[in-house]
Amino acid sequence: MQIITTQDGSHTLFNEQFNEIYHSRHGAIRESLHVFIKQGLDYIVEGANANEVRILEIGFGTGLNALLTMLEAEKRHLNIDYTTLELYPIDIATIKELNYTQQLGYEFCYGPYHSLHLVRWNEAHAVTPNFTFKKVNESVFTYELPACKFDIIYFDAFAPDNQPEMWTADTFRKMYAAMRPDGVLVTYCSKSIVQRAMREAGLVVEKLPGPPGKREMLRAMKQI
Repeated sequence: MQIITTQDGSHTLFNEQFNEIYHSRHGAIRESLHVFIKQGLDYIVEGANANEVRILEIGFGTGLNALLTMLEAEKRHLNIDYTTLELYPIDIATIKELNYTQQLGYEFCYGPYHSLHLVRWNEAHAVTPNFTFKKVNESVFTYELPACKFDIIYFDAFAPDNQPEMWTADTFRKMYAAMRPDGVLVTYCSKSIVQRAMREAGLVVEKLPGPPGKREMLRAMKQI
C-alpha cells in the first residue's frame, strides 16, 4: 500500500496488488461526500423524511465512507444500521497513518474511526449511540444478503477494468434483491456497460454530475 495525498489534502491508498487507487486523486473526502453522502444518504433522508436508515457498503477499504456516514448520523441525529463487505482488509498500521479525522476537523472521532477497523468481524457493534456497524470479511458472491433490507447501497468496488466480475447484471440482481422498495444504489462509476448491467437487473438508472475530476456518476433505484 502507498499513501497518496489527494487534491483536497486528504489521503488515499494505492493498492499495488490490484493496481488501483481507493479514492479520487482530485480529493478523497470530496469524492466520498459527493457520491455517497450527497447523492445517497441525503437523497434518502430528505426524500422520505427518514431518521432510520439501513446501508450496505460494497468495499469497506479505508473506512472513509463509513466514517463520513457515522459523522452524519451523530450530527443529524439519524439512526444508521451499516453493513459493509470487505474481502481484503487494510492493516491497522496503515489506517493509523491516514489523515481523515484531522482533515475533517473531528479529532473526537479518531477513536471511533479506528474502532471501525478494530471491532470483530461478522458481529454488529454500537460504535456510537447512533451508528450500528457490522463488517463482513466475505465476498459479495458468497455472502447471503438479507432480502429487501437496505435503503441505500454504497457500491464502491474497484473499477470495472480491474474487477469486471463486480459490475455484472448478476451482481446487481443480488443488490436489487437486498434493496427495499424505492431504495437506491450509488456509485462513482458511470460506464455504459455498468448502466446496461444495472438496467438488466431491473434497476432504474439515473446519471448525475460527478465529483471533481469526473463528469458523471450513477444513482440506481429499485422501483416496485
